[in-house]
Amino acid sequence: MFEQHLSQFLDCLTYEKKYSRHTITSYKKDLEQFLEFINPCSEAFTIDEVNYQQIRKWITQLMDAKISAKSINRKLSSLKSFFKFLQRDEVITINPMSKITGPKIPKRLPVFVEEAQMNELLDGSEFEDSFKGMTDQLLINLFYQTGVRRSELANIRESDVDLFTGNIKVLGKRNKERIIPISLELVRNLKHYLQVKKELKISNPMLLVNKKGNGLSESYIYNSVKHYLSQTTTLKKKSPHVLRHTFATHLLNNGADINAVKDLLGHASLAATQIYTHNTIDKLKKSYKQAHPRGDS
Repeated sequence: MFEQHLSQFLDCLTYEKKYSRHTITSYKKDLEQFLEFINPCSEAFTIDEVNYQQIRKWITQLMDAKISAKSINRKLSSLKSFFKFLQRDEVITINPMSKITGPKIPKRLPVFVEEAQMNELLDGSEFEDSFKGMTDQLLINLFYQTGVRRSELANIRESDVDLFTGNIKVLGKRNKERIIPISLELVRNLKHYLQVKKELKISNPMLLVNKKGNGLSESYIYNSVKHYLSQTTTLKKKSPHVLRHTFATHLLNNGADINAVKDLLGHASLAATQIYTHNTIDKLKKSYKQAHPRGDS
């Protein structure tokens, strides 16, 4: 019976919520893991028998297994959505998640690349003189100048780029569309790239393609960013998301309005954007110490 409800829930996520395949797979794994834990031994088991004590025991088991607080809270989010769905469809009357709170997640400051290092990477000669090198350089530039997510960049089409107005249309989480302005330099780079694609007779409508004319996979994008960041920075983490953090941090450090940065990143709430303000505060402290007569007192 659990499996039947799970299947209906996943259909809801697919066709009503229009979640990505990756997100749906995560929900499915989390819920199947919970089912395996409660392990009903009776065929007469029904979903309304699940109670908050079982969920709390599951949380304890996950913590004992050294699962991170972030991962546990993600799993609990899957359960919360599932039981909310069941309550909506009147399969259950009492939601066992109503008494559940997840473990606290320690705040981690976002990792970002310094401005000088980004300039060195984008202005340097790390990119090979070929179509692949041109694609890789544009890929890094797009991440740094737009702050898009990896999946968003992989799905940008030529038709999403308006070179006349200098904007790129991006389809974000939950199919939420946003418009991101781009610099004149990036407009020129995009014009040149599209011209080269035309000369090579590449007709793929995706913006970024490989030398065979196929759209870039998310794994290629990740590995490419990791490779080029390795040439510039000693940061342990080298991923497209680091460039997203870098985009936001550099904007705020140079005086951008936090609400504008929120909209550019496609964040649903301001709280998600505020993690980047720590760098601005650090910069203010440094300026204060340098400029105030008693700043070092």
